[in-house]
Amino acid sequence: MSNFTTITSKVEEGIALIELNRPKVLNAINRSMVSELLSAFEQYDRDDQVKAIVLTGNDRAFAAGADIDEMMNDDAITLELLNQFKDWDQLHTIKKPVIGAVSGFCFGGGFELALCCDILFASEKAQFGFPEVKLGVMPGAGGTVKLTKLMGQKKALEWLWLGESMTAKEAHQYGVINRVVAPELVLEEAMKFARTIASKAPLSLRLIKETVYKAVDDSVLDGMQFERKNFYLLFSSEDQKEGMKAFAEKRRANFKGK
Repeated sequence: MSNFTTITSKVEEGIALIELNRPKVLNAINRSMVSELLSAFEQYDRDDQVKAIVLTGNDRAFAAGADIDEMMNDDAITLELLNQFKDWDQLHTIKKPVIGAVSGFCFGGGFELALCCDILFASEKAQFGFPEVKLGVMPGAGGTVKLTKLMGQKKALEWLWLGESMTAKEAHQYGVINRVVAPELVLEEAMKFARTIASKAPLSLRLIKETVYKAVDDSVLDGMQFERKNFYLLFSSEDQKEGMKAFAEKRRANFKGK
């Protein structure tokens, strides 16, 4: 996957590593980057050799926001005809685990991209925020919705209205990120986590992810019914037979995602 201009990507030991690569503009997200990200994600999602995906930026910035130069002269009709968030919406269809490694600035569209990850590791010097209100706009790729679900209504409104940044410690306190680590360890820890879950049953990982996200929007009873369907479904898999057999034989399971 060497034809990208705004990202780089490679696979190491079953883990796909995607890096945002517009360092001169602090990895500002433009339409080309979102398109390339979606292409990479979808290719890795189809690749049976890839067990998990790690997304990162650089030490100075994960992504400092959307590319303002690209959109400052747009109007509502332009954005509608472009279907501005079509590729963003497709990012949420990725079925494999996606782990984010964030350092430096993570603002606006960059924050929304980070929130597309299932698990987030952040360096101690990472900063998160939605400054759109200072530009006369608001998040449009899911930022208000996801932040509200993670932080609750009142705290989300406070952050969104003020447009201020939060530290990694604050983001962790409010459940926005999973772990805070030293800056020099953030990518290493994200890759370590990815390798750990890559040893688990792929179908189990996939259906657990699906069920958890479904539970966010469903009632408890509806969520439990959906969970039960996926629980039953896994008993049709070869991995379930292998996993339970390996447990009985006191050996490590050899999962194949079937």
